[in-house]
Order: sequence, then structure tokens, then C-alpha cells
Amino acid sequence: MSTTQELHQVFATAFEIPVESITADLEYQGIVEWDSMSHLLLVDELEKFYNVSIPMEDILEMGSVDKIKAILKKNGVEIQ
Repeated sequence: MSTTQELHQVFATAFEIPVESITADLEYQGIVEWDSMSHLLLVDELEKFYNVSIPMEDILEMGSVDKIKAILKKNGVEIQ
């Protein structure tokens, strides 16, 4: 089982920001670091960290931390 802290660390790595900047209500373009290019970097980091392949239709829906948790769950990764 993975933790929210691990997920936040993946975000922080992808966006090159302190992990403390990642909150549960963070949304796409909610911070300057989460733009279209860094979104692709986030997908890459998520796929590597959780060893999953996220389908394109899911990538397009990844607009918030909560949505990403749901998509990861759909791909077999439970975040607690």
C-alpha cells in the first residue's frame, strides 16, 4: 500500500518544488509549476514510481491530486 506522503513526494519531484507545497486540493494549473509540460513529467514520475502504464484517456483526466489517486487506484495502486 502506498501513502499520500509518497504521492506528494512524486509530485514534488516532478515539479521541482518542496513537498510541503503539495496539498490534497492541488489542481492542474493551480500552481505555476503544474503546466502542460510538467504534467507530462508528472505522468512519467508516477509511472516509474508506481510501475504502471497510465492510458492516455486517464492522463487527460488527471486534473487534481484526488483524480490522480482515483486513476492510480483504477490501475491497481491504492493510496492511503
